[in-house]
Amino acid sequence: MEASIFALNTKVTMGQMTKTPEEAVSIIESGEAVFIHTAGATPQRLVKALSSRGDELRDVTIYEMHTEGVAHYIEEQYRDAFHVKALFIGPNIRKAVNAGYADFIPSFFSEVPMMFRSGVLPVDVALIQVSPPDKHGYCSLGISVETTKAAVDVAKKVIAQINPRMPRTHGDGLLHISRFDRCVEFEEELPEIPPHTLTDEERRIGQHVAGIIEDGATLQMGIGAIPDAVLSCLGNHKDLGVHTEMFSDGILPLVESGVINNRLKTRHPGVIVSGFLLGSRKLYDFVDDNPVVRMLDIQYVNDTAVIRRMPKMTSINSAIEIDITGQVCADSIGTRIYSGVGGQMDFIRGASLSPGGKPIIALPSSTSRGESKIVPMLKPGAGVVTTRAHVHYVATEFGIADLYGKHLRERAKLLIEISHPDHQETLERAAFERFGRL
Repeated sequence: MEASIFALNTKVTMGQMTKTPEEAVSIIESGEAVFIHTAGATPQRLVKALSSRGDELRDVTIYEMHTEGVAHYIEEQYRDAFHVKALFIGPNIRKAVNAGYADFIPSFFSEVPMMFRSGVLPVDVALIQVSPPDKHGYCSLGISVETTKAAVDVAKKVIAQINPRMPRTHGDGLLHISRFDRCVEFEEELPEIPPHTLTDEERRIGQHVAGIIEDGATLQMGIGAIPDAVLSCLGNHKDLGVHTEMFSDGILPLVESGVINNRLKTRHPGVIVSGFLLGSRKLYDFVDDNPVVRMLDIQYVNDTAVIRRMPKMTSINSAIEIDITGQVCADSIGTRIYSGVGGQMDFIRGASLSPGGKPIIALPSSTSRGESKIVPMLKPGAGVVTTRAHVHYVATEFGIADLYGKHLRERAKLLIEISHPDHQETLERAAFERFGRL
């Protein structure tokens, strides 16, 4: 690989190309701010090499969205070396954030690139993973462009792990190898999300949501059981499009059958637009050098002004809990931070302003412990990610509540009707005490 890179007319120097990840990260200094590439593109080997310098570095700030893999830098022995400031929380740092050893920055996904570009969050080093260079010397950010493109744009140093397993994607993620201050070839498998067997409850939610999606709609969906359940119920739809912050394997059968063809999209017709993706090797092979998929900067993808211009924009998001007036908590369980704000509000607002658009919150009616997810009041300390003024449709396995234009008592009645029967009496009593009548 090294020889093939140097054979290119790329301005690569011997100082840029290193033999080991440890050499590559040796240019990181104490007091610098490091951004780590997002989700499935997290450069696992570079992260491990950076963490191994925890005994010699001090006061290194780490900015990250959700990252995959082991976050060694969060371990107790490295607390003087690394300080994590996360813009979205993944399982690998959730415990540290809630224990006070790492910090959470609430932020709309669409605004994170602006924070980097404006210097609100200064980035000294971008730690990224890319595809091998093409014959012109251009590598690709692959399955994750999102906020990483902005971090690379402003970083004083860029350190790249060149991984032959990273697909080459079209869009905003092309970087010339001369942009890298250090790069190292290290091949490893990308993280994959195992397939999920849908429950009857999830299938019913999917059927309800699919029932209000129109032919010709453009979809935004996330990853997980409910998005997959909705997608599995769209086989008889026509001319669907995709403009989403991320997607997974659930779209592949619909692309293969022609249900998703992006033919009627007013922006990027014929093309799937996304900021990042996470799924199986089959998904990564599908996007590799595929001009039908365009990976773009999340500042554009999640821009409400862009989203609202697409007719029938349909946004499907989930929640941790929702109160009987329609307030949606999606980032915390009480005071305990669970995930983040992400792009929910970007797309909920964009879809609500789209001609014929439908913003949808879809969630099971109860938790795995049998607690109702539709509640009289959010837990103390819970974050309101989507306000009750923004909420239109709420779906559970028991149906859909259309809250748009409804007053508080009407909202309570509609939400109670789609709550689990075991909790309806309790919710009705709470609603009566609050409103006097329903």
